[in-house]
Amino acid sequence: MDAEHETPTAARRGRTIFLGDVQGCREELERLLEVLRFDPSADRLEPTGDLVNRGPDSAGVLRVLRALGARGVLGNHDVALLRTARGLRRLKPTDTFGDVLRADDRAELLGWLRQKPFARAHAGILAVHAGVNPTWKDPVATLSGLDPFVESADLAFAITVRYCDANGARPAKDWPPPGPPYEPWFHFWPGDDNPHTIVFGHWARLGLIERRQTRGIDTGCVWGNQLTAWIAEEDRFVQVAARRAYASGE
Repeated sequence: MDAEHETPTAARRGRTIFLGDVQGCREELERLLEVLRFDPSADRLEPTGDLVNRGPDSAGVLRVLRALGARGVLGNHDVALLRTARGLRRLKPTDTFGDVLRADDRAELLGWLRQKPFARAHAGILAVHAGVNPTWKDPVATLSGLDPFVESADLAFAITVRYCDANGARPAKDWPPPGPPYEPWFHFWPGDDNPHTIVFGHWARLGLIERRQTRGIDTGCVWGNQLTAWIAEEDRFVQVAARRAYASGE
């Protein structure tokens, strides 16, 4: 694993770079892009959701990623921002995305965010924010067209799941660990007949996850840990350290 630096020969053209939860940590995002030697003319940037909230500069993160043509998927904090902006959710004392709501370019930032799906398939890779239900035969088809302003069980699963059972049922609480029959969702997916590697964020408490066909890349930058990228073509992680903890608890 690389941390804080790469050699000049390490950067390659045409890479697909997935980002763990940025959550308003603009300075760390910009430093990670420098470490990666990100080339917007060739590389593809794929955040795994939760671009905003809890960190200090949600608007700045959206501006940087929008300018770079980042694609990616929506996370639960992104949905919270969209619903708050629509008047469907009240701003909480712990929310730090008020800068987006007050921004002169609010409409452009929210419109760009609104267009993102809840799952995105790449060559042999499936990106989702939190996880996939073991009963879903085709997660992209299941989640395609879901409206972030309309609650549904599938949407909630995709952006908030941690534990479930083999049938996709979830426990009442995720912490402390609920115990059998519940396991981390990725214990049930992907099945042996599924060729996709799943890359996801959302679960900072577990840190970096590298197992079988699973890459979990929320390493808790906003909690004072690291911001992580996964370069798909190289199956390689690159990290930068957070400047400080911006939030406490999880």
